[in-house]
Amino acid sequence: MFRGCLLGQCLADALGFPVEGHAKDDCNSFIFRQVKSWFEGHKPTRDEWPGQYTDDSQLARELLESMVENRGFDPVDYASRIAAIFRENRIVGRGMATDRAARNLDKGIGWDESGTPPPSAGNGTAMRAAPVGMFYYDDIEEMIRAAHTQGWITHQDTRCSAGSVAIAGAVALALRGEAEDTSAFIENLSKWAAYYDDEFSKLILVLKDWVLLPPHQALDPIRRAGKPDDYVEMWPGISPFVVGSVLWSLYSFLHYKDSFRDAVATAISVGGDVDTTGAMTGAIAGAYHGEDALPKHLLKMLNDNDTWGYDELIALADSCYEIKTA
Repeated sequence: MFRGCLLGQCLADALGFPVEGHAKDDCNSFIFRQVKSWFEGHKPTRDEWPGQYTDDSQLARELLESMVENRGFDPVDYASRIAAIFRENRIVGRGMATDRAARNLDKGIGWDESGTPPPSAGNGTAMRAAPVGMFYYDDIEEMIRAAHTQGWITHQDTRCSAGSVAIAGAVALALRGEAEDTSAFIENLSKWAAYYDDEFSKLILVLKDWVLLPPHQALDPIRRAGKPDDYVEMWPGISPFVVGSVLWSLYSFLHYKDSFRDAVATAISVGGDVDTTGAMTGAIAGAYHGEDALPKHLLKMLNDNDTWGYDELIALADSCYEIKTA
């Protein structure tokens, strides 16, 4: 299940990457005309799909590597990794708030002061929070603290903290075998998100109703959640706003809990910031289903600029597992 979480995130991220920012029709066509056949056994060429994952999974991987090396979360170490991957231009897709924080860190500003203040509330912290759920699945209080703190380095809006806690918590519950009861799952995530943001916590509870709707009916209320009534949306589908993107990822997993493919397809097919919704959904669904539910021929194609492929990713996941079960 540890492998499934990390590989599931990277795979779904890489599947969303080619259509990131595209409208629903483009994403839907990509998923059901190409990705569906890949899940059924067809192997894409590198030109069709290079297997490259983005900053969502790069920063999640760096976080997991940091926790493995330090036997726990160390904000100083993780902040230095964020700064380095931006400074060395290894990042694939630059979130504005995270880029700004990385530059602050390079100027010598401390990790606890480097983050972008409110009202900037992008999903850059939630997208990388899954490894916190992996490492602290057996210590919920520490999971909540670490999910918040790793996000504070780049985003200092309480909604970002709550979103990070929700994604880490979903992974933790999946690994603990506590994702079968959808109502209890949602209630736990809401309770934990409330440590940092009451309004986001209340919206998570509404998932109990939204998850009963088909995707075409659930999309509009979720994409508008947490926004003023007169807000003019510039993004198609799901935007990078942390509230809607986290809620859509949780919805995609819960609505199609029995199928990794269908959950990820739902996360991506609606358009917008689909590498991120894919990554978050893939991490949760991967933790729930495990590596065996993921298509091996696609996993073997994963890479980060021809580094950090399948073998390196499973070695990192296995190292985390060994620490937690020692």
